[in-house]
Amino acid sequence: MSQIHYDAHPSMFRMRPFTTLLVILIMLAGLAIAVLGKQVLPAALGAQLHQVGGQAVQTAGIALFALAALQLLGWWVSTRSDRLTVKDDELVWTHGLLNKQYTEINMSSVRSVRVRQSLFQRVMNAGDVTVSTAGDTPELMVRGLPNPRRISDLVKGQAPEKA
Repeated sequence: MSQIHYDAHPSMFRMRPFTTLLVILIMLAGLAIAVLGKQVLPAALGAQLHQVGGQAVQTAGIALFALAALQLLGWWVSTRSDRLTVKDDELVWTHGLLNKQYTEINMSSVRSVRVRQSLFQRVMNAGDVTVSTAGDTPELMVRGLPNPRRISDLVKGQAPEKA
């Protein structure tokens, strides 16, 4: 049995650091609106109008929180449904949550490995990895993996051996 040298999911936060923080802030704002919305409305609106308006603001806050939470959940599930494993003799890319798709590439058939990192990906130590075999089109493209240079080194056989 071959030894596993690398096994990781794409990272949600490393792929979308600013939008993840923005969605978390939207969740907190929705929660604050839902909790404090009735108290923030001016009482001068009248008792009946204040009650209806307060419930509408509270419902809007709950809806905002729920939509932001669903967005985060969707991103998290999409990252958890993908996995890259680098073994001694092969790369295995698993994609899918309920229906699985496996891509296995023998290390001897790998022609090139390309790592692309934006400035923010470099700061977050993440990147996009493209593996090409005999054809012109890449066999495998994976976005947002942690430690992409390590993957490249492992595939090229230049990774230092662990003691």
